[in-house]
Amino acid sequence: MRMRNLSFLILPGLVLTSLIAPAFAASDADIAKAEQAMAAKDYNTAITVLEAALQSDPDNIRLGSDYRQAIMRKSIAAHPKEGSPLDFDRCITFFEKVVAAHPNAATAYLNYGFCSVDKIPAAGSITQVLLANAALTQFSKSIELKPSWIALYTRGNSYLYWPVIFGKAGLGVADLERAYAMQKTEPTRAYHQRLYISLGDGYWKQDNIEKARAMWKEGLSRFPESKQIKARLDRKDDDLKSYIDDQLDPNKRVDTDLHEIWEAK
Repeated sequence: MRMRNLSFLILPGLVLTSLIAPAFAASDADIAKAEQAMAAKDYNTAITVLEAALQSDPDNIRLGSDYRQAIMRKSIAAHPKEGSPLDFDRCITFFEKVVAAHPNAATAYLNYGFCSVDKIPAAGSITQVLLANAALTQFSKSIELKPSWIALYTRGNSYLYWPVIFGKAGLGVADLERAYAMQKTEPTRAYHQRLYISLGDGYWKQDNIEKARAMWKEGLSRFPESKQIKARLDRKDDDLKSYIDDQLDPNKRVDTDLHEIWEAK
């Protein structure tokens, strides 16, 4: 699954009807303390603070995303190439316990799935497949509890990373079309451009080039500065295939930082 620059949380007072709202008010003090620790590269403190906050506020998507980023930065700081599997295992184990204690926390399941995605580049090839399947399972549980734009986009986009032989592109398109219908009913947000990119890619993987280009053109009309959409529309045939294959390369680290959601204007 790839969400490059998908910087896919919700501050108090920000209403995004198709996204997942936190079940409790986020602790501004906890967030501030964690952010200060992150800025100082004191990742151990940030992780400890955020784990404590998430145990009482499991559906807070901002806390969950910040926690995963703290894990990521700590791991890569110590192991610059791809990070250490042990650090990502801590994240997976933590969210496993969170959802066991809060089985109706849709956002916790979403972040649980992202933990597996975050670990993929640090794992061996066989483990990568297991992690990808685990992520899909957690994303599906989040959708089952509360179908949100971010969860549908995430699962739909994830399916596009599987080789065509697995036949998952259609599943991805179905999720992305549901997310597309949601975003058409709300004000345009910067992160919506991700949907136009991914849904177009999904149509392209189904060999529906005309529909793919129509989706990218619609996206460019709404986001004229989007370099990724322009890059797709400027390419054809093998050149376009090489570009999309590179964008959907499962061996590359996916950016799963969700700050764009809570910073939405």
